[in-house]
Amino acid sequence: MIRAILTAAAIFTGATMANAQNTTATVVEIATFDFAEGVNADAFAPVDARIEAEHVSQQPGFVSRETGATDTGWVAIVHWETAADAQASMDSFANAPAAADFMGMMNVETMRMTRYDIK
Repeated sequence: MIRAILTAAAIFTGATMANAQNTTATVVEIATFDFAEGVNADAFAPVDARIEAEHVSQQPGFVSRETGATDTGWVAIVHWETAADAQASMDSFANAPAAADFMGMMNVETMRMTRYDIK
């Protein structure tokens, strides 16, 4: 079931399961949240692109990242080599230069993040 959801998400976003280094992911992290009041996907997308370029994609163990939006919220699906890599990225996120803008545009009370082992 999870693999079907991830496959559908990858098809929806035009994504693949590996980056240019052809690295294999063993962990997938799915984060969802609603936008802060007055924010929409068009306003949020450039901030999200910045956090991906400047922080997430630069972290050890990063494999790939896909995103999608509804009228009211966002999903980010990130593939990592290991759970430890995913956690290290999360632990360093608050120090990323673009993190304040990213967090300021989301309703943090609605944020849900779950990690799954890829089987």
